[in-house]
Amino acid sequence: MGKQDKKLTAEAKVEELKAQVEELTNHWKRALADYQNLEKRLAQEKADFVQYANTGLITKLLLVLDHLERAQGHLNDEGLKLALKEFRRVLAEEGLVEVEVIGKEFDPEAMEAVEIIPGERNNEVVAVLAKGYRLKDKVIRPAKVKISQNRQ
Repeated sequence: MGKQDKKLTAEAKVEELKAQVEELTNHWKRALADYQNLEKRLAQEKADFVQYANTGLITKLLLVLDHLERAQGHLNDEGLKLALKEFRRVLAEEGLVEVEVIGKEFDPEAMEAVEIIPGERNNEVVAVLAKGYRLKDKVIRPAKVKISQNRQ
């Protein structure tokens, strides 16, 4: 083997090693990107879990809120009014929002139609039988409503 052949062989080995280094570098970069994506997904799942962890408790508390609001409607007591205001404030701090429905078009995502009554417009909410609520952006209890239907 001549000097020229050794040089070609050495250059070929160098090129082969460069190709291997590049391939390994690409694999490493992909593995790192996959790991970073996994970390982001796990962080998002954890945030979602924390955000909605109280859903069960808040759903139970909504029943208490309903009873207290009915009692306030009958008693019109100033002390109960203040307690309800504080109770609503605490629930709002947790991300609870009442779904506004009166006068709006029926939305099956946020409402449950309990009765259809004659009216001027189709699918307009005309009465609320039970309030609906969202926790953050998720409906945790749909509003029970009466909707109008134009029967001409």
